[in-house]
Amino acid sequence: MDAEAIREILSTFGPVQIRRMFGGQGIYRDGLMFALEASGELYLKADRESEGRFRELGSRPFAYAAKDGRTTVMSYWLMPESALDDPDEAAELARMAFHAALRAKAAKLQKTKKPSPARKARKSVSEPAL
Repeated sequence: MDAEAIREILSTFGPVQIRRMFGGQGIYRDGLMFALEASGELYLKADRESEGRFRELGSRPFAYAAKDGRTTVMSYWLMPESALDDPDEAAELARMAFHAALRAKAAKLQKTKKPSPARKARKSVSEPAL
């Protein structure tokens, strides 16, 4: 699937940027990757909140065989065939994927957020000396 076909499918969702990566393409909006194309198939970011919807539509997650022989399953789900021909459905699913990507980014930032010096000081004062 070429970049123009991806843009056409997602045209109702809005402008996207497409970058080649790992033999496929990453699809971005506002600098955030929310979809990918691999082997001619379009996959959308999903999380606990949205996986059920993809499952209901008969979708499946993106999986690949790693060099060590293990199968790796990613948090991207196949765009249902019906959405490939329905710009409104494609836009709805793309919005879900974009929101899943936003939630993942927020969770990642929360995990990497370092405690403030004041919080560190309070913690060290309240810990008993060994």
